Amino acid sequence: MERLVILGGGESGVGTAILGQQKGYEVFVSDKGKIKETYKEVLEHFEIDWEDEKHTDAKILNADIVMKSPGIPDTVALVKQLVAQGVPVISEIEFASKYTDATIIGITGSNGKTTTTMLAHHIARQADLKVGMAGNIGDSYAKMVAEHNFAYYVLEISSFQLDGIDGFRPHIAILTNITPDHLDRYDYTFENYIAAKFRIAMNQTESDYLIYDADDEVIVNWLSTHPVKSQLMPFSLEQEFERGAYLKNNNIHITTDTNTITMTTDALALEGKHNLKNTMAASMAAKLIGIRKETIRQSIANFQGAEHRLEKVLKIGHVQYINDSKATNVNATYFALDSMSAPTVWIVGGVDKGNDYKELMPLVREKVKAIVCLGLDNEKIKDAFGNVVELMVETFAMSEAVKVAYKIAERGDMVLLSPACASFDLFENYEDRGNQFKEAIKNL
Repeated sequence: MERLVILGGGESGVGTAILGQQKGYEVFVSDKGKIKETYKEVLEHFEIDWEDEKHTDAKILNADIVMKSPGIPDTVALVKQLVAQGVPVISEIEFASKYTDATIIGITGSNGKTTTTMLAHHIARQADLKVGMAGNIGDSYAKMVAEHNFAYYVLEISSFQLDGIDGFRPHIAILTNITPDHLDRYDYTFENYIAAKFRIAMNQTESDYLIYDADDEVIVNWLSTHPVKSQLMPFSLEQEFERGAYLKNNNIHITTDTNTITMTTDALALEGKHNLKNTMAASMAAKLIGIRKETIRQSIANFQGAEHRLEKVLKIGHVQYINDSKATNVNATYFALDSMSAPTVWIVGGVDKGNDYKELMPLVREKVKAIVCLGLDNEKIKDAFGNVVELMVETFAMSEAVKVAYKIAERGDMVLLSPACASFDLFENYEDRGNQFKEAIKNL
């Protein structure tokens, strides 16, 4: 019996344990931190061996295969030791894909992947396809493969998950954009991070498709020197294509092999230029798997966006409060500020991942009337914008930040939580941060 060791007892780890046991592996789950009670109960229910708050080498180094949670870097001594022994260390995406024949739409990129994933899944469901949505979003992909028989999967995939693939091959790969993010995991070398994202296409063949942003110079330059085998399907707001998606006179035109679909941008449920691109990518994927034009049109008109992503919370005293807690990097915040249509009180800060705030400068000058810092260390934000905005206030709790923003904002303004940073200094994760923001607004 082959021994499957799982490092990390979170959603992906427990899902992989269930699938691994179902496929006849001897399974062991090990987490250096504490495993949540709900996950412990699942492991107990399936009688799967586990440990937490430690890694016992003797129980791990005898593995035949290891599934590592995306949060654990490759540089950890234990992982290095396994690799040196020749033990395959893979991601959940790789493990689960071995056990399904479903058609896979895989979506990666620095920003926009959650919205694009949710939209592609929404269109497929409206077309009555048997479709699952997993990866970085929702339930564990491995658990879905164990418990359902979906014909299609829409997967949101991070670069960390792609680092752990070997044979994973999506029929349709979507690359939304590439901007410097998580460079701490890639030796602070942008090229390494770009290469990680492009792993999504490494096993694709001529019968597969790569949908990508043709306005993104990083992607276009990389493709010119690192060609892929799959068929290229570009989308753009600036140029037109014979095959691909583009914008012209307020209409989105999408052409695949078969025919063209045209949709007016007025019908889109999502606001902002970046969401035009997310819509193009998801619609093109839907068209490539044969979904009817009318279904695509209806779906993008009635789609509800992702929580914590430019989510309109409440209007109080003619001030609109917007939760964009999912903006954990500068590029995501750029999109958020770009779509603000009134003077904005901007709540920003958290754990800085080597951010360069320079690219935000023009937008901050144009749109931001005040900055509320929210983090344990706000020096970099103060240095970057101290001379640009008239008012800057430091806060160390969400309730405090929201009260300050409420006092500053005037009739017709917007209050935007778009942190541009990770959340681990004051919050469990970006969801916790967004939920505390919404709660604080309700308590005003």
